[in-house]
Amino acid sequence: MGELGGFLKIERSNVSYRDATERLADYREFLVPKPVDALRDQGARCMDCGVPFCHNGCPLGNLIPDWNDLVYRGRWEDAIRQLHATNNFPEFTGRLCPAPCEASCVLEIREGDAVTIKQIENSIINTAWENGWVVPQPPKVETGRRVAIVGGGPAGLAAAQQLRRAGHKVVLFERDEAVGGLMRFGVPDFKIEKHVIERRVDQLRAEGIEIRTGVDVGVDVTADELQAEFDAVVLTTGSRVPRELEVPGRELAGIHPAMDYLYVRNRAVAAAEADGGEGLPATGEITAKGKHVVVIGGGDTGADCVGNSLREGALSVAQLELLPHPPEHRPDDRTPWPLWPQKYRLSYAMEEGLATHKAEQDYSVVTTHLTGADGQVQELHYAQAAPAPPFGPVEGTEGTLKADLVLLAMGFLHPEPQLIDQFGLGKDPRGNIKAGTYETTQPGVFAAGDCRRGQSLIVWAINEGRQAARMVDRYLATLPGGAPAEPVLVGGGDADEGPEGPPQVASPGL
Repeated sequence: MGELGGFLKIERSNVSYRDATERLADYREFLVPKPVDALRDQGARCMDCGVPFCHNGCPLGNLIPDWNDLVYRGRWEDAIRQLHATNNFPEFTGRLCPAPCEASCVLEIREGDAVTIKQIENSIINTAWENGWVVPQPPKVETGRRVAIVGGGPAGLAAAQQLRRAGHKVVLFERDEAVGGLMRFGVPDFKIEKHVIERRVDQLRAEGIEIRTGVDVGVDVTADELQAEFDAVVLTTGSRVPRELEVPGRELAGIHPAMDYLYVRNRAVAAAEADGGEGLPATGEITAKGKHVVVIGGGDTGADCVGNSLREGALSVAQLELLPHPPEHRPDDRTPWPLWPQKYRLSYAMEEGLATHKAEQDYSVVTTHLTGADGQVQELHYAQAAPAPPFGPVEGTEGTLKADLVLLAMGFLHPEPQLIDQFGLGKDPRGNIKAGTYETTQPGVFAAGDCRRGQSLIVWAINEGRQAARMVDRYLATLPGGAPAEPVLVGGGDADEGPEGPPQVASPGL
């Protein structure tokens, strides 16, 4: 597997970004691809582990050592076949996944020395698209069954593709004007350019999936109507109810959930690109331009708010985190290898902020209240947070920050309840859809992704969509009539011949 002893001779080469100050001038992706020779060297570092712990770190079960070795040997066509065997959309995970597989790599026992799995994954799929190896794969046999997917995020897209390739008629409903979910509207273009999503959408349509955008299921189409028209329904609506900041002054204007801001910004960028511009804000929109911005929350969503604010031309950005500053290195007493390490990671956005001296980050900070004038927020009042729950304010540590715009990036609680209630579905104690085996408390109605498991990673969303599709396919096979007598042909990848190999036989389809 890889070059014999390669990990002893070849050093890890981290992912490269464009210069921090340069990339602030546009919304293009900031990742810098590596040349083929460098990627082969990185693939050569993958050693022949007795137990590949990277599999344990990847919810999708990606065959990581296999495609690392294939890249090392220059067999890129075989590598994409192996990658597509477990992951419908590696260009999404290769850009947006935090790579728990690398945290589980055996080489990560020596901290910071893991194989650059995510970088190699992204390069494989980019090479596949460049060479035309990713093509539509419509089913060979039609089952006559109809499935509705509600929600066009990664879980819904994965479920739709799997079910369509099994021969079922699939209709995907999305209430926004385009599919992609948070990938399209919640994640900025400089992390994933939207043409990357659109080309997959084109593939899904070419495979026979019907996509209906601008349809709010539960409002435009009722649950009863959907169940009457389709043999099965899969809910992949995400977890979109944000955690609230319950302090005095929350009612002031200029305080918004992070996703409200990011949705506006992503739409503005898309509109500006269509007009040949740079995504400047329109009148009346939520904008950070010329403002002092405070972002509450230290995760990825908070970082995206910081990065967007800097690109808009914010006067200053402060990112506040309630929890204490993480340690610089893996704390072996709390998160030993191969667990995901709870350690400090400088975000791309804070790197940009430090380079321009326009952003700062602080930990163990609790917001006590907000004040303003004429109904508009102007100041955020804070204190140092106690080191343990409930992280209350420490007396004598109070301070204030200028705050013309406050963005709440504190995570999400559960899916929006209206549609769940209309279907009459059971919920778990956290308010998520109760669906232990992906089938809900209503027969024929399934759930997958964040609406089932809670807010999580994109790899979990794709895995959930794939697993739910498997259960839906089994359910459809139990219904009387309509199923083909012979096994359904489903391909292992994204082409019937060539790099993806011949279609595989599965019964009843997944």
